[in-house]
Amino acid sequence: MSLQLHDLILSDIPSNHFLAQPRPDAAFGPPTGTVDTTTLAAHDFDVDTRTGFMPPQPPLTRLPPAWEQWEELLDAATTDKLQLGEKPDLSEAERSRSAEWRARVRQLPILPTQAFQSSELLLRRAHHVLAWIMHFYIRTRPDTPGDIRIPPPVTVPLLQVCNHLQLPPVLTYSDDVLYNWALRRPGPLASVPSLDNLRCLTLFTGTRDEEEFYLASARIELRGVEALGLMRATMDEAFVGDDIAIHRITSYLHTLAGVIADLDKLLLAVRDGCDPQIFYNEIRPWFRGADSDAAQGHRWVFEGIELDPELKQPLELSGPSAGQSSLIHALDVFLGVDHEPSAPPKPTTAFLERMKSYMPRHHRAFLGHLQGNPRPLRALVETAGDAPLTAAYNAAVSALKVFRDGHVRIVAVYIVGPARRTQDGNQEAMGTGGTSAIRFVKSVRDQTASAIISQQI
Repeated sequence: MSLQLHDLILSDIPSNHFLAQPRPDAAFGPPTGTVDTTTLAAHDFDVDTRTGFMPPQPPLTRLPPAWEQWEELLDAATTDKLQLGEKPDLSEAERSRSAEWRARVRQLPILPTQAFQSSELLLRRAHHVLAWIMHFYIRTRPDTPGDIRIPPPVTVPLLQVCNHLQLPPVLTYSDDVLYNWALRRPGPLASVPSLDNLRCLTLFTGTRDEEEFYLASARIELRGVEALGLMRATMDEAFVGDDIAIHRITSYLHTLAGVIADLDKLLLAVRDGCDPQIFYNEIRPWFRGADSDAAQGHRWVFEGIELDPELKQPLELSGPSAGQSSLIHALDVFLGVDHEPSAPPKPTTAFLERMKSYMPRHHRAFLGHLQGNPRPLRALVETAGDAPLTAAYNAAVSALKVFRDGHVRIVAVYIVGPARRTQDGNQEAMGTGGTSAIRFVKSVRDQTASAIISQQI
């Protein structure tokens, strides 16, 4: 029995199911003249009806006992409230605690990873724990010249895990948001989790400000589940393409515009719980990637690579970024928003494409399949010649543009403003992904606005 198109995008996924890679024949379309209802199962994309790109059950909170030493190290870092090595008023006691903790990291045995390499859930937890340990190790160091050297007990297992997950060895959006949550009031997930019933598993500072910063994105992901359903329904109707289908798509797009408006409200609500100065000075430095250190001449050197012939010195080491959200990429792909600047160089497109390598691999596959949709929405709108449909499409694109207006405001408040009040105020504020923060978000916003289709009066 062939799968319906809605099964492509959304289906329930057992929490303990190891998600298969897409089938080798997935790229081949249906025979000419037939409707494409035979396609990949949704579990190949790890997208859930209730939680979207977030896992259908709260993520693991602990690895099995064989890897308890990693968990204990992460516990110690958070419980002892390790401080940034660059903190101006760092006390001798704080400096000593950090040094002792880093010594414990270096003295760890190199724990094997083969036992959980067939479990997606264990691999995700291992990446989360090891990446957080690595960032604690790097960011508690004294700010001294030279390379930043990551010891073999972290390097070897982290790179091995990354090879299986096809992720970089650095904190990603999935580590901070997608797989960093639990329910405040535990219970069965019969529907989308309540947006006020979330908490974070791991924090650098233990502050409400940090938790609210991550949870703002988690709430956006969960509210976006309805958007994914509307995409599915629209794609189903687009294959039919008759007058009734056009009418239904028009309705779906107006609803989608309302969902995107809610995403904007959730984005701006971060200001209620996260102070910009605390974020910029006390939270953001923790999850900076190697791109941020390169300007100071600090390379990240992963020691112990020679211990495993399959390991290589990694090149992709940007920190977590909103550009790693598969949901926002999916909205762009679905609406046909082109982030290709009109003339070279093309930093916006290059950056957004690069950020896909920081997404869970199944979500990258989802975006690729969505990109290959044989009946793209924008082309349908442009050829249908239906004024209400065009207006509905423009309403959805305009809502996405307003969402990106909000992103510009958040970057101005949380990065540009605080940067100007520090000693580096004369330098351009950089995002954690290594780009000019304000120029990048403005460019993306402007390109979104350019996707609006002009209507003849």
